[in-house]
Amino acid sequence: MPDTAQQVPHQTTEKLPRVFYRLALGDALSTYGSQLDLVALSLFAYEAAGNALGTAGYLIIRLAGGLVGGLVSGRLVARTDRRRLMTGCALAQALALVVVAFAPVSARIPVLYSLAPVFGGAAAVCAVALRTSIPEMVGSERRARANSLMASCRSAAMVLGFASAGVVVAWAGFRAALLIDASSFLVFAAVVVRLPLRTRAEPVEQPAADPADAADPAGAAGGTKRRGSRWQALIVLRAAPVVGAMAAIRLLDAFGSAAHNISLPVFANQHSPGNPAALLGMFWATWAVGNLGAQQLVSRLLLRRGIEPGERAFALGTCLMSGCFILVFTGLPTPLFLLVAIGAGLGDGFTEISYTTRIQALADERRGQAFGLLTSAENVGMGTGMLLSGSLLALLSPLTVVGVSHAVPIVLALGFLVLVARSRKR
Repeated sequence: MPDTAQQVPHQTTEKLPRVFYRLALGDALSTYGSQLDLVALSLFAYEAAGNALGTAGYLIIRLAGGLVGGLVSGRLVARTDRRRLMTGCALAQALALVVVAFAPVSARIPVLYSLAPVFGGAAAVCAVALRTSIPEMVGSERRARANSLMASCRSAAMVLGFASAGVVVAWAGFRAALLIDASSFLVFAAVVVRLPLRTRAEPVEQPAADPADAADPAGAAGGTKRRGSRWQALIVLRAAPVVGAMAAIRLLDAFGSAAHNISLPVFANQHSPGNPAALLGMFWATWAVGNLGAQQLVSRLLLRRGIEPGERAFALGTCLMSGCFILVFTGLPTPLFLLVAIGAGLGDGFTEISYTTRIQALADERRGQAFGLLTSAENVGMGTGMLLSGSLLALLSPLTVVGVSHAVPIVLALGFLVLVARSRKR
């Protein structure tokens, strides 16, 4: 692995543009809508189909849409106006929610299944376009601070969306919940379309192509159209192999995330049969405290000292997060249970900020491909994790399933940490 030391400017303590806070709030609102519609549509599919297979089918198709969205997003963000791309993705999700909300009872499952790829694919493309654009919006030297702000707002919105989904559906019904979701995406689209920040690097004049570059697979920066269309991901991995290593870790981490998300309800029913929802709510609320704490630690301790979270923070955060999720299922006393929940949130937060900041250090034309690759890896890991973990829980305990699923990314992250350390010594 080549030297992975980051050749980027030190993070500055200068404040972010005021309008960027508006974007962060708009993104948080759309994140709230995403979590609300994930719960609402899962329950909607269960009620419409009359069994758990209805929910499983919807989630699998949605994840497949996210996988495809991740694969094509790199090319889209490179060739399409990113502001229009984000706006279009938000409007597509809003329209799909309205269609599902007003679908007749007899057509609910066909309509929901046919639109599930829209929810997954549009969310993936929008996320890649937004992450790719942040360095151009705020400047490369402030991207870690911007990522910390976005992650803080997003984490709070995720918890609020999960916490309020059941209440909204119970009190207002599915149609009202889906229309609330749709309105959150409309607000995000309105914020993005009026955002006075650039989303793409200024074009740089390229020298005339040398005929010798045609025979050089690692040649001119632009490459040929054939390479740009068929080998984009390979070019990114060759130019920045650390991205491939991080993608592999994220894939296995997503597999572990699927395992603990599926296993938590089983664990809660085993250890708190009288009120499993209270145990789940307590865990995720405490996890959110840790996640928000990570954003504060990054912004208040690291960035103010000119330290940018990078590969090592990503690897250490992965180890902390996965290790704590394993401990959650060991039946700890309540104080220790809450402590490891905070640790899981801290690790999750550090991982999110550090890998996003590291990928944003790539050149603008490669950044979208890298984020698309990572998004696809996460969707593959989450989808296979749901299928395999759900099957294994019929035979094994939640601790065994989660332990094995999270042990693998720990081992890989430790190996990655060793390689990074060796490369920096060289």
